[in-house]
Amino acid sequence: MRLRLWLALAALAGIGTAAAGIGYLHSQGIAPRTLAPYIAKRSSGHNDLITGSGAWVARTLTGLDRGADEPSALPALALGAQPRPAPEAQGMPRHVSTVEELRAAMAAAQPGDVITLAPGNYLVRKKALEARTAGSAAQPIVVRAQHPGSVMIDVTTLEGIVVAGPYWRFENLGLRGVCRNHGDCDHAFHVVGGAHHFTALNNTLVDFNAHFKINGWRGQFPDHGRIEGNTLRNDVARRTRSPVTPIDLVAANDWLIRGNLIADFVKLGGDGISYGAFAKGAGARTVFERNVVLCEQRLRAARGLRVGLSLGGGGTGKPYCRDGRCITEQEEGVIRNNLIASCSDVGIYVNSGARSRIVHNTLLDTAGIDVRFPESSADIEGNLVDGGIRSRNGGQLRSQDNLATPVGLLYLGVHPQRGHFIAPASLDLRWDGEAERRAVSESTPDLCGKARPAQAAYGAFEDFEACLAPR
Repeated sequence: MRLRLWLALAALAGIGTAAAGIGYLHSQGIAPRTLAPYIAKRSSGHNDLITGSGAWVARTLTGLDRGADEPSALPALALGAQPRPAPEAQGMPRHVSTVEELRAAMAAAQPGDVITLAPGNYLVRKKALEARTAGSAAQPIVVRAQHPGSVMIDVTTLEGIVVAGPYWRFENLGLRGVCRNHGDCDHAFHVVGGAHHFTALNNTLVDFNAHFKINGWRGQFPDHGRIEGNTLRNDVARRTRSPVTPIDLVAANDWLIRGNLIADFVKLGGDGISYGAFAKGAGARTVFERNVVLCEQRLRAARGLRVGLSLGGGGTGKPYCRDGRCITEQEEGVIRNNLIASCSDVGIYVNSGARSRIVHNTLLDTAGIDVRFPESSADIEGNLVDGGIRSRNGGQLRSQDNLATPVGLLYLGVHPQRGHFIAPASLDLRWDGEAERRAVSESTPDLCGKARPAQAAYGAFEDFEACLAPR
């Protein structure tokens, strides 16, 4: 009898300790998937028992939070690059069929030129293609393929296309990094200095560290850019110490990043931290809307942290900041109507982002939303978050009318927000029953481009089937 009593008391003490631990982790907003790597790291390098126990705990926590570690097939989406071409460009036609002809046409380009590549494969080596002359608002310079999928530009240089002149537009192209050393294929596009009003439409960019790199140069900044309807992905994890971020936007203002598919940006070298896209460097008014961001769609990696979208990223060195100080990394940034999924860290991260708006996003299989540091302030409204919403290190947030999951439930393997959908792990995001709804006073098109009703569903979309490509 006495033994049974002692066993019961020990069990109760263990349960009490576990409950207290979960309570503390809940109060700090620490999700299991972000605790697991810390435990694995702290237990490594000891004897086999400690190392093995730490690895088991880390795997268990990750499994409770993330579920099955299996890649899923992606349904055909009406977002990202599409087989239909971008609208026909009007201007002076210039036809090229070799890299040399393309390089010469770009060097001699005049406002209104439409440079069309003949179908085929092109190899860029030794030196990047350059777009340095100026187009105009009325007559941009266009580089395009007539039909998506008909042109593939293989890149063996650090940068595929350097854009330094204003009013250039690139559409329907394929660019692929083919460097054996991943550090040698950094960017498909480097948009720099005076390259304001850059546009990229309906391109497919594969196997780069930062598919788009945007930054200032010598006091000029490439403002008013647009990246719309592109597919950015990597077919293999990047073995590099260089930053891995498909859209790496630094110090530029007024960019619109809309309707893109961003997937599989796993970084195996260096600190192992990667982002789907960020805007930082004391820029302002970046809008991320109607994008699908899948941190790990086909690629899986045991190590490293993958973040979906960010205002502020990991911060910026002062020499690269627009104001030379970076008191704030981003002002008046907007993240709205995006689907973000399968991230080993948070889906949305605000780092020194002042007056940010995070509205009507759907986050699945992420650690939620983080707002960090006193310079950050964020209005967070109408989101469906499979994870927590938290501020830390003095971040200021106003969280109003969201569907989120208390972090403590994640340690029990409970994910109520996933229950809204038929099969979220395979991105079958049809509603399982009636969608929960909320009144909205301002309405923007949802993820699928459809108008929202006055009583709108929480999260990014009304009907996910409207986001699927026509069969």
